[in-house]
Amino acid sequence: MKHSIVIVDDHVLIANAIRSIISDFEDFEVLYECYNGQELVSAFAAGQPVPEIVLLDVSMPLMDGFETALWLKINYPSVLVLALSMQNDENSLIKMVRNGARGYLLKNTSPTELEHALHIVIKNAFYYPEWASNILFSIGGKLSETAQNDSVMNLLSEKEKLFLILCTTEMSYKEIGDKMSLSGRTVENYRDQLFKRLKVKSRVGLAMYAMKNNLV
Repeated sequence: MKHSIVIVDDHVLIANAIRSIISDFEDFEVLYECYNGQELVSAFAAGQPVPEIVLLDVSMPLMDGFETALWLKINYPSVLVLALSMQNDENSLIKMVRNGARGYLLKNTSPTELEHALHIVIKNAFYYPEWASNILFSIGGKLSETAQNDSVMNLLSEKEKLFLILCTTEMSYKEIGDKMSLSGRTVENYRDQLFKRLKVKSRVGLAMYAMKNNLV
């Protein structure tokens, strides 16, 4: 069975083009399209099927992507939001992250990347391309502490999360490397990068971060 998508975009031609692209994806199908957030709210109220993913434009009339993402987060938290926008500014990205978006792509992205992002998001994970990741890692105090933790956690790879979990054990770094099939140099790189990203200075800090964010 294919995973279901609803496209919310006020540009009819773009929405139709996206639907056509997705029709070639083996694992996904578009149920219907809405041309702003208010239409999506009305569609749900009228009994239209609720999709697994909403592919959401940011700039729209009546009810924009920020409002729509927040409404979905509150009323339909199981619906996964992937932003697809022309806007690549920091404020738009941060606001969509705050409002629950699982990913953020630009409309000039390739069909291959879109399909890959959909596969990542459907696994209840997060997808941000390099430009978005760079912004989120550099925002510092522009997000609340909770939002900062959430955005950083979203960007950690599964191996980095496993490394954090193993840091809460009594295993040495060498033993962690052996368990993860990593060289000593790679383990050092993981440690140093996580020190920088998570703003901690010791293995105790890594372990505390893992526990604070419910990895263990």
